[in-house]
Amino acid sequence: MNDKKIVAEVISVMPNKIKISIDNLDDFSIAEEKLKIGSYIEVSDNENCKLMAIIESFSIEVKENERKYILEASPLGVLNGDVFERGGDNIAIPPKDVFPAKKEDIIKIFSSVCKEKNKFCFSKLSSDNTIDVPINGNVFFSKHISIVGSTGSGKSNTVAKIIQNAINSKNSEYDGLNNSHIIIFDIHSEYKTAFPEANYIDIDNLVLPYWLLNSDELQELFIDTEANDHNQRNVFKEAIVTNKKNHFTGLDEVKEKIHFDSPLLFDIDEVLDYVRFKNEEMVPGAGVGKEKQGPLNGKLTNFVSRMENKINDKRLEFLLGKKSKEITFIDTLKKLMGYSEKSNVTIIDLSGVPFDVLNITVSLISRILFEYGYYYKKIRFMNNSDETINNDIPLLLVYEEAHKYVPNSDLAKYKSSKESIERIAKEGRKYGITLLLASQRPSEISETIFSQCNNFIAMRLTNPNDQNYVKRLLPDTFGELINKLPSLRIGEAILIGDSTIIPSIIQIDECEQKPSSNDIPYLDLWKEPWKELKFEEIIKEWEK
Repeated sequence: MNDKKIVAEVISVMPNKIKISIDNLDDFSIAEEKLKIGSYIEVSDNENCKLMAIIESFSIEVKENERKYILEASPLGVLNGDVFERGGDNIAIPPKDVFPAKKEDIIKIFSSVCKEKNKFCFSKLSSDNTIDVPINGNVFFSKHISIVGSTGSGKSNTVAKIIQNAINSKNSEYDGLNNSHIIIFDIHSEYKTAFPEANYIDIDNLVLPYWLLNSDELQELFIDTEANDHNQRNVFKEAIVTNKKNHFTGLDEVKEKIHFDSPLLFDIDEVLDYVRFKNEEMVPGAGVGKEKQGPLNGKLTNFVSRMENKINDKRLEFLLGKKSKEITFIDTLKKLMGYSEKSNVTIIDLSGVPFDVLNITVSLISRILFEYGYYYKKIRFMNNSDETINNDIPLLLVYEEAHKYVPNSDLAKYKSSKESIERIAKEGRKYGITLLLASQRPSEISETIFSQCNNFIAMRLTNPNDQNYVKRLLPDTFGELINKLPSLRIGEAILIGDSTIIPSIIQIDECEQKPSSNDIPYLDLWKEPWKELKFEEIIKEWEK
């Protein structure tokens, strides 16, 4: 770079923007690359103090056959020697020199994010893929994360890469697994190929105890919420509480306190028998030996039918079958957290879970994992009142396609899953439970949950509603660069939030083992000879 060729000057300084006039744009560049939107520049008043800014827009002014190039840049902070600080108040006005940022200065910015031992990296700078973009790993994982991007933007690769790097991170050399515990709610069966050693749970080996469902989840599962039938609710509650007490073998004073939400075993078949009895009950009549219909006789017929259909539905065997009665609370927790197989990653493949119980399934698992954090913290402080770490076995819960079960909707069928995940979003960090929300439709996610995120990776978004939603909720100003969302390349993203030193446009590193989210090559397949289909196998699997 020849300084004499560079003719550039600052023509306007505003609190959040700098305007720069350039005579010759080709000269105002670095040999290895051309400047573009997202490139960095440095504005200085002396050799030691430089205002670092990121290019937001580019325009041309033509006056009397003279052409001027105007760059608008957003100030990021000041590089004073080797120390970078956010804000630009230290630069004297007017600043005298403007240059494309030197590679060594850009590296200094990102090296200021945190101490070396806390750095975590999964991407490169988009404008220079030789520069790593580290973030503060402690801040990143201890605060909720949002990854948004349209189909084909590279979202699944981003999720997988972050998790792969997390489970491979170690403070020093030692054999075996590190202490990471990550649970992925995989709605499209994508992540098994990315984590072949994971604790893999799908519809064939998933067992959840229905008796751990809370009152809202039980009523959502068994009661027709549209009917708003108080008789159904009252009988159902009475039957379950009574049955829990009948199966309880502990102290009488504890037994008396059992309620609808007590996490205790009850027999769903016995509850059904009780509801049938109430629906057919006869009570003493006016005359001797005479009977009349009980107060609920014939009024619970629809409820009985609904319960029978649910209990006998083979698709719900994982939740209401024999194994669901037999599995213990401790075995459930061990399985979900990867302790049964000793694995860093648990993949809960939800692709086989019937859609009408998907929200209840997610709600139950989420609530169990949240309450683990709550009670584990409580025990730690009971054992040591001076404890400063709430949870030394923290969890990251990854909700793939989060808009499917925590939508921005007040419909009753989403009530339980929204309440469970909103509770984690608002309180989970106190107990060592954090969220990673991944979605192609951020505008459809519960705003309560999305607004609790402190770290954002925004990939290409083509839907205007999603773009505007993300712009409105992002916690940091990124100026005009947010308008770049629809034109980001595959794997390119805007990184912003508490864990990064400055907002940046990054290129996500490729996964070593990729998720199976590749698009089907329709045209290539259609060009091939006709393929015969084994319908018998499909129907056999369908009817299981």
